[in-house]
Amino acid sequence: MDFGLVLQTDPPASRVVDLMKRAERNGFSHGWTFDSAVLWQEPFVIHSQVLAHTSTLKIGPMVTNPGTRTWEVTASTFATLNDMFGNRTVCGIGRGDSAMRVAGRRPNTLSRMSDAIRVIRALGRGEEADLGGGTVVRFPWIKPGAEVPVWMAAYGPKALKMTGEEADGFILQLADLYLTEYMVKAVRDAAEAAGRDPSEVTVCVAAPAYVTADSSPGALAHAREQCRWFGGMVGNHVADLVAKYGAHTGAVPEELTDYIKAREGYDYAHHGRSGNPDTRFVPDEIVDRFCLIGPAEKHIEKLTALRALGVDQFALYDMHDAQEAVIDAYGTEVIPVVNA
Repeated sequence: MDFGLVLQTDPPASRVVDLMKRAERNGFSHGWTFDSAVLWQEPFVIHSQVLAHTSTLKIGPMVTNPGTRTWEVTASTFATLNDMFGNRTVCGIGRGDSAMRVAGRRPNTLSRMSDAIRVIRALGRGEEADLGGGTVVRFPWIKPGAEVPVWMAAYGPKALKMTGEEADGFILQLADLYLTEYMVKAVRDAAEAAGRDPSEVTVCVAAPAYVTADSSPGALAHAREQCRWFGGMVGNHVADLVAKYGAHTGAVPEELTDYIKAREGYDYAHHGRSGNPDTRFVPDEIVDRFCLIGPAEKHIEKLTALRALGVDQFALYDMHDAQEAVIDAYGTEVIPVVNA
């Protein structure tokens, strides 16, 4: 199993670079950052520094979207980084929850997502792509062998289907075992129906992880409070699904939708941060299901179960009060055991 580190690009950027370097030393293979231009610093500038200060770490956004940048600009950014540092980028892409809403726009449609995936991948390989309206372009400077894999974040049935049909990878932002099995199956079934080899779609589960010294009630309570923000972030996407499909229609598992009944609103000023006051509605059960908390052995147990469900990478959201400690604990106690 591969391991990734997910960070926000809060200033100073040097801290993001240092944490990514620490992750590589501890056996992490991927580094990911949020991409929301109003809330945080520009990720791709920082990605360049991360790549320059690491040797093997692959870098990408979790996730960018096809609305805040034009597709040829996104493709050129990835292709330039690959030209400078080798094929060490992954384009994680989604509809644009915080990035679009904070800028006063609606998240992108799946149709726009599909077009963007096609264009970004093709241009990143040095192929021609139609930007719309018959305007066909190609980057003349792309070297042979260049690749920009595109991994799509998804929860809903249509997005899962499109991921299986079109994307190189699937990003699932939660670590619940039942929902992971359900959604990985949906993606793989769609890939097979489209004539693809389902194993060619890389599966990445992303969730917060907090390693405690023991399983005492106090230690677990603190870990839950540090990770509760994640249920609120996922709740934004779930609320969109409920608005589209309904809460009890069978289109979306109730194991995903039930917990947002008490959700009252969301202020993106606290997005992705521990102590987010808008996530008090998230119960302990959801934190335990969606995240990885507890002593190292509990992380190993859940990661082993996730790998058995077909998960290729676990990407660790590291937004809490123990960033270095969790990176080091994974490097010494978790990753070596999981990959023994």
